[in-house]
Amino acid sequence: MTEVGDEVTVAILGGGSIGVAFAVLFAREGFEVAVYDSVDAALPRASSELGDRLAQCGARCAPRVRFTSDLASAVDGAGFVQECAPERLDLKQDLFRRAAALTSPSVPLVSSSSAIVPSALAAGLGPAVSARILVGHPGNPPYLLPVVEVVPSPETAEPIVQQALSLYRSAGMRPVRVRREVEGFVFNRLQGALLREAYCLVRDGVATVDDIDEVVRSGLGRRWSFMGPFETADLNTRGGIESHAAKMGPAYERMGAERGQHDPWTPELVAQVTAQRRAILDLADWEDRVRWRDRKLTGLAAALDADRAVEIG
Repeated sequence: MTEVGDEVTVAILGGGSIGVAFAVLFAREGFEVAVYDSVDAALPRASSELGDRLAQCGARCAPRVRFTSDLASAVDGAGFVQECAPERLDLKQDLFRRAAALTSPSVPLVSSSSAIVPSALAAGLGPAVSARILVGHPGNPPYLLPVVEVVPSPETAEPIVQQALSLYRSAGMRPVRVRREVEGFVFNRLQGALLREAYCLVRDGVATVDDIDEVVRSGLGRRWSFMGPFETADLNTRGGIESHAAKMGPAYERMGAERGQHDPWTPELVAQVTAQRRAILDLADWEDRVRWRDRKLTGLAAALDADRAVEIG
């Protein structure tokens, strides 16, 4: 098994935008990278895009990246395979089938899929291959958004999962292990919930597209740039998230029911969420954390104002 700390070559299967973005990430962090695409004409475009992205990041590591239309060459010596093909199950399964035959049984076979669960990717490939397959779904672009969702199937071997988590951490990412397969994982489920409501608000004549974007970029998005929804709610109400749920839960229940989604925050669920938040932040430290939030928002506002001044100037 390739240990983190050893020199690892990452094979990226697919030279589209996500494949190039992963190449930027891994090359910038010192990995040797091979990018494969079956379409020869795609490789010059991918190479050019890589150079542009590296320049944007102020990085000079293009020599660490090579491009090839030969799969065997791409995975030769690879300790990690990141599949970045289009969102088609047949294409992804074909790549995994072929890559599995060309690599060591200890090498993780990881898909960048945005929604396809790993058990579907592994279906019909046999237990030896299924044990190596999982999803590593990034935010886009991964060289600027460090979160990556690591999603094993019930058949994925635990050492493979741990190897993927460790490698992503060594590349400067913040992996989140998704504990159960679900279409869209966490990232797109959260994103989808907001988009569904945004579309409904436009449809119902409540707000325009730009109005909704303004609410997010100047309100929700500023807080969410350094806090998640649970911490936001926890710090919004004295007494923490339990108090927030008591005050706001009924209104959110009515809003959900209006859209045909009746998912009330039951006392048991609120207790579970509260226990997890209190394990992270004791209520005795709530005031200090609120002051931390305000300092972060003040700094963010100053940075955004300075950037806007540069754009105008």
